[in-house]
Amino acid sequence: MAKFQINRRKFLTAAGLGASGFTLSGCDAFDSQLGMGDGLRNFLEGANGLTYRAQRLLAGRDTLAPEFSEADIRQPMRPNGITAPDDDTYKSLLTNNFVDWRLEVTGLVEKPLSLTREQLLAMPSRTQITRHDCVEGWSCIAKWTGTPLSLVLDQAVVKPQARYVMFHCLDTIDRNLSGDIKYYGSIDLIDARHPQTILAYGLNGKPLPVENGAPLRVRVERQLGYKMPKYIQRVELVDSFANFGGGRGGYWEDYGYDWYGGI
Repeated sequence: MAKFQINRRKFLTAAGLGASGFTLSGCDAFDSQLGMGDGLRNFLEGANGLTYRAQRLLAGRDTLAPEFSEADIRQPMRPNGITAPDDDTYKSLLTNNFVDWRLEVTGLVEKPLSLTREQLLAMPSRTQITRHDCVEGWSCIAKWTGTPLSLVLDQAVVKPQARYVMFHCLDTIDRNLSGDIKYYGSIDLIDARHPQTILAYGLNGKPLPVENGAPLRVRVERQLGYKMPKYIQRVELVDSFANFGGGRGGYWEDYGYDWYGGI
């Protein structure tokens, strides 16, 4: 009998999607029980929490996601989500090649920052060839270059009560009677300080293209693609999600996606 083997990455991907993906599968038999606060959804969210704790236990804080060689890059990085923001502010910044763009670092920090792209480029950088895994089921290997997020946080001096990093973006993800909703997402400080978590401004040896998130996107290599916001304008240190959207830590999370999204 052949020996059955499964690595940690595949196990956690299956576990995470088995919990969070189930809520998104469109299974009509459970639609009436998957509203926010309903018992079945609460049960599945508990499973998501278990996946988060399991990965923390098995992987540790600094265990790296797999990295690849140049030969493994066989296609351009597939864009995901919004690929051409139709926002006046963004289009104005793009017209001027993002000269007027700034990365604001606010919230629970001792020294709020307003960094130009040139200032980020002047900081120590990291280049990594990693695989992007999308919740839709596809993956793509690409080379990313950027500033380690930990260096930016150190420069801002994070206050002790901070627990999460919120990313505020320039792209409008939804428009309704209440106004435009810009994309937003979050990670905890453990993942924010992970060696592979970078604020990426380069892709495959070239400046980051618009369709992939220019001028700046986050790469969190141990998580699914929706946890890596594009078109970043502001990083905010917070102690809870209560004042953001539906209070669940991100745009898609407010619609039922797993907050952690680990792989």
